[in-house]
Amino acid sequence: MKLKLLLLISFFFVAKPTTEEVVFWGQNGHRATGKIAENHLKKKAKRKIDKLLKGQSLAFVSTFADEIKSDKAYRKYSSWHYVNMNIDESYADAAKNPKGDVVTAINKCIEVLKDKNSSDEDKSFHLKMLVHFVGDLHQPMHIGQREDKGGNSIQVQWFGKGTNLHAVWDTKMIEAWNMGYLELADNAKDLSKKQIEAIEAGTLVEWVDEVHEVTKKVYNSVKAGDKLSYRYSYDHFGIVRDQLQIGGIRLAKILNDIFC
Repeated sequence: MKLKLLLLISFFFVAKPTTEEVVFWGQNGHRATGKIAENHLKKKAKRKIDKLLKGQSLAFVSTFADEIKSDKAYRKYSSWHYVNMNIDESYADAAKNPKGDVVTAINKCIEVLKDKNSSDEDKSFHLKMLVHFVGDLHQPMHIGQREDKGGNSIQVQWFGKGTNLHAVWDTKMIEAWNMGYLELADNAKDLSKKQIEAIEAGTLVEWVDEVHEVTKKVYNSVKAGDKLSYRYSYDHFGIVRDQLQIGGIRLAKILNDIFC
């Protein structure tokens, strides 16, 4: 009887896959994007952001939108972390979630932050959410297919342990690299002014379509049941690093446009 009870507990707390850890860039990923954004902020924007966040860094608040998920009062924001698109669709052609998506989220946050009638409390909340959502936008599996929940249903192994494709791109490769967010940010690529301007160019929808091109490569990189380890990380971690940096640069661009 005791053995059966232990097996039942093991099923619910060990073997049962969780969803909380596989629907966003991991904490280090979001914090790295936040830190990179700070490095590209103009002084005026930084002063206004410091005031709204009461001294908290973009890196610190970057995980806020995930931290509030357990509060039922914030359930309406659940769909704002991603976009569901067929592999061959553009955002303009894709069916829209009536509850909103990451594009809805970013546009709403910008609207509140630009509104002179918004309270500081409202602005602080939407600033924290914006930092997170711009990070989510640049995680390729957040622009994934509805039928596999952005890769959550594609089961693979990572160094011999069961997981899914979304989790590999959210957290597993970053964790395996064994760097803190400051190290990830400090070791971002050195880019020229022209390269940074090229990253900043374009509209939000164009950025979605650009990330979706990366998403296609991710889907083509693996099939269900694959055993992934060092080689997969060697082949693809560069994309992860690029997306963290691109997300940070674009977040700074948005914030500079709002506050300067």
